[in-house]
Amino acid sequence: MVSRQLLDSLSILPWVTTDHLLDVGAGGGLPGIPLAIALPEKRFTLLDSNGKKTRFLNQCVLELGLNNVEVVHGRAEDCNPPEPFSQISSRAFTALENLVNWCGDLLANEGEFLAMKGQFPDDEVAALPAGWQVKSSHSLDVPGADGERHLLVVARAAKSR
Repeated sequence: MVSRQLLDSLSILPWVTTDHLLDVGAGGGLPGIPLAIALPEKRFTLLDSNGKKTRFLNQCVLELGLNNVEVVHGRAEDCNPPEPFSQISSRAFTALENLVNWCGDLLANEGEFLAMKGQFPDDEVAALPAGWQVKSSHSLDVPGADGERHLLVVARAAKSR
């Protein structure tokens, strides 16, 4: 569990550059809770549509005393934040195409998705809708974890002049 869940979640720390990150499909709180512990100066919003999971997340936030975490119960498509997020993370949430379609409105124009994947998802990258691109990809080295892990940084494609 330490390598497959905790260390895997923390493997994206170097790419978390925003002051307020949205973690969509937060589930059991990965990567949002470990990131919030490691980065107490930053704010995290954990979004999940499953009430049982958000109740669990609220209990974790309470017991761990995480003042930098807000848990939101709802669907990404129905979320209406006061301002868009400059970074949105996802781990085992959905295909890249769904991620940008469901959550693109939550992302600032110059923002980026931090999509955590196992094997490099060539088929998902090829299926990205027009207007979206993989800005960079990074092979993640997770101590003690078997199998491949990748981080894909997905952003709006630059408009040609």
